[in-house]
Amino acid sequence: MTTVTPEHSPLIAAGEYPLIDRLGAIADLEGVELYAVGGFVRDRLLGRPLKDIDFAVIGDAVGFSQSVARELRTSDPIVFAKFQTARVACHGVELDFVSARAETYDPASRKPDVVSAGLIADLTRRDFTVNALAVGLNRHGFGSVIDLFSGIADLKSKVLRTPLEPERTFSDDPLRMMRAVRFAAQLEFSVDPSALAAIRLMAPRLAIVSQERITDEFIKLLTASQPSIGLRLMYLTGLLDVVFPEVANLAGVDQVGTHHHKDVFDHTLLVVDNIASLTPDPELRLAALVHDIAKPRTKRFQPQVGWTFHGHEDVGSRMMRAIGRRMRLPEHTTARVTKLVGLHMRPINLTREEVTDSGIRRLIVDAGDDLSGLMTLCRADITSSKPNKVRRYLEQFDSLTARLSEVVEKDQLRAFQSPVRGDEIMAICNIPPGKLVGKIKDALEEAILDGRVPNEHDAVLAYLYEIKDQYSGSEPSS
Repeated sequence: MTTVTPEHSPLIAAGEYPLIDRLGAIADLEGVELYAVGGFVRDRLLGRPLKDIDFAVIGDAVGFSQSVARELRTSDPIVFAKFQTARVACHGVELDFVSARAETYDPASRKPDVVSAGLIADLTRRDFTVNALAVGLNRHGFGSVIDLFSGIADLKSKVLRTPLEPERTFSDDPLRMMRAVRFAAQLEFSVDPSALAAIRLMAPRLAIVSQERITDEFIKLLTASQPSIGLRLMYLTGLLDVVFPEVANLAGVDQVGTHHHKDVFDHTLLVVDNIASLTPDPELRLAALVHDIAKPRTKRFQPQVGWTFHGHEDVGSRMMRAIGRRMRLPEHTTARVTKLVGLHMRPINLTREEVTDSGIRRLIVDAGDDLSGLMTLCRADITSSKPNKVRRYLEQFDSLTARLSEVVEKDQLRAFQSPVRGDEIMAICNIPPGKLVGKIKDALEEAILDGRVPNEHDAVLAYLYEIKDQYSGSEPSS
C-alpha cells in the first residue's frame, strides 16, 4: 500500500512538531492508525507555511478526537457525526479528524453517503493527487510518506491531476472544479488537460452546489498572489459563466472603423493582480474585479469621441447590490464594494481637472473610512502599456493623495458632520423634529464642503443665524 519516496522519507522527524508527536503517542495508546493528510503534507513538501492540520483516522475519528481533547485539555470537539468528522482547537491550530472513508453520491446532490473504509479508499476519493498524500504518525513508520497516485511527482511538475477519472471526481463533488481553479491560482500550478476538458464539459453541474460554498471558494481564489490565473481558467472552462456571468461578459472588443476599446476582461485581470500586489484585503480585490462591471451595459460609440462608458460607475454600483444578494455575500461586504464601485471614477476625474478644495472635501466625506481603500483601487486601475503614461498617472495620484491628507487635517473632516447638531437647529429656528431639521443640517454641511464656512462650531452657528429666515416659511413635516 505504501509508496515512500526516499528523498522525502521521513517527511517529518520526531521532535520537529511536538503537537504531532503528542497526537501520535495518543494514537499508539488508543491502538488507532493515524495519518496527517492533504494540505499539511502538500504544503510541507512545497515549503509553504503550515496552518491547520487534517488527520485520517482508521476507525472512530470522533472517539479519537474526544481522547485528544481530554489529553490535551482543550475544549470539547466540534462533532459532525453524519460525516464522521470532528474538530479540536488547540493553541490557535484547528485539528480536523476524519474517519477514513469511502463515499457514494446521488447524481442530483453533492451530499455523500459515507461508509468507513481503509486509507486507500480514503485517499482515492480525494480531489487531486497533490492532496491525496499522507504521512504516518504512529511509532512504527512515523514520518513516512504514502503516495498512491504520484502526487509528489505532480508537485514537482506543478500540475493538478485527479486521482480517478476527472469526470468521476467532478461528478461526485462539482465543487472540486472550483477547487481546481482556486488551487491553480494559490499554488500557481497548471491544471491537467484532461481535468480542464472535464471541467468544460461539466461546468453547469456546479449549479447543484450551495451558493455559500461556491462563494467561499471564489473568495479564496481572490486571495491568491495572482488571482488572474484562476479567473482566466474560470473563463476558459465556462465556470465564470456559471459563477459570475457579469465578469465573463466583460470579454471581447468591439471596433467601429479605426476605433476599438481595450478588452475590459483583460484590463480587469490586470487591475485585480495589481491590487493583489498592494493589499491582502479580499473586499478590495473583489472591488477591483467588479469596478468596470457595467461597461458592457453603458458602452456607446460617438463618432467624434470613440467608445464611451458614461455612468458605468453608477450602474455598476446598482448591479453590485444584486450580485451581493445572489452570491450570499455578507451585507457589510456588499455595502463596501458597492460604495467603492460607485466612487472609483472620482479620484481619477480629480486628477484630470483643476483640483479644488471643495471637490476634495466632497470626496473625503463621501468615501469616509474607505478613502484609503478607494485610492488603492484607483492606483491599481492604472494599466497602460506605456511606462511614461503610467508614471505620469502615478505622479498625479501622489499629488492628489498629498492634497487629500492636507485637507483632512486642515478642515477636520474625519467622520464629518455639521458641528451644529439637530437640537441646536430646532431651538434657534423654533421648529419641531422633522424633515426640515435635516434639510437645514444639509445646508450647513454643504456650506462647509463648499468652503464658505469653516468646519468650526461657532462659525457654523453664525451661518445658521444668517440663513434661518430662509426656512421660516417652509412647511415642517415629520
